[in-house]
Amino acid sequence: MKLTANGIQIEVEDSGSEGRPVVLLIMGLGMQLIAWPADFVQSLVDAGFRVVRHDNRDIGLSEGFDEAGTGNLIWQSLRQRIGLPVRSAYSLQDMADDALGVLDALGIRRAHVLGASMGGMIAQRVAASAPERTTSLVSIMSSSGARHLPGPRADVAAALMRRPPSRTEAALVAHSLGLVRLIASPAYPQDDRVLTDRITRSLRRAYRPAGVVRQMLAIGADSGRDSLLGRISSPSLVLHGDADPLVPIACGQDTARRIPGARFVAVPGMGHDLPPQVIDILLQQIVPFLQIAERRA
Repeated sequence: MKLTANGIQIEVEDSGSEGRPVVLLIMGLGMQLIAWPADFVQSLVDAGFRVVRHDNRDIGLSEGFDEAGTGNLIWQSLRQRIGLPVRSAYSLQDMADDALGVLDALGIRRAHVLGASMGGMIAQRVAASAPERTTSLVSIMSSSGARHLPGPRADVAAALMRRPPSRTEAALVAHSLGLVRLIASPAYPQDDRVLTDRITRSLRRAYRPAGVVRQMLAIGADSGRDSLLGRISSPSLVLHGDADPLVPIACGQDTARRIPGARFVAVPGMGHDLPPQVIDILLQQIVPFLQIAERRA
């Protein structure tokens, strides 16, 4: 369903009955709400939670910002590298306000806020800017954004900048599959047929490459978030794979170090994806954490 949130149209999925404690799931760069594995969502519902997911702005079925253009991604990346401001159509704080707007539209006062990758960055901003709305924070395979932290492995960074050879469905699927393989969890490989089906489903639902670029620029422009993390007062759990080639584990460790009282859990063999075995490992940490945080709240 579409809701008006923070003044724009946001696509939302709401699972689980009203009256339950709410878990708000925020996905990462270019990823739609359907990227949350169904088993993950259902396990949270089975544990007694109401699960709300949404397409971030510019992605999936939510409102786009094509009128803003994309600018020159390579030039803006160079500006970021030398410490100059990056120009972006909107900010990660705007996206955090979108997430809070989703809660407003659904009449939800407080939620456990859980984000993956860029979604973790957005979730951190929600927790820092709206502590009264945040029952707990879970940040998965994300970063504090501090400048000294390591970036993606060289081949992964190159793949992120590479364009597909054409816009045929076959070419787009092959291009996406190549990137997914590069960042996948080495200890938990997934069948290419499963990945291909998932990518195809996502592409047929929505294909928004310019939105991905604008989200990348929003990440690059997000300076100062590391200094805000000390304001977070909600119980916080930081989960990160020790084999992540896109957002190295040092980024998760730094996030946990900066959030008062945060607990850090390293997941051996996990890369930058959510295969079924990793989902099981994450749930073993997340469900008890949410339940304890809910009781304390």
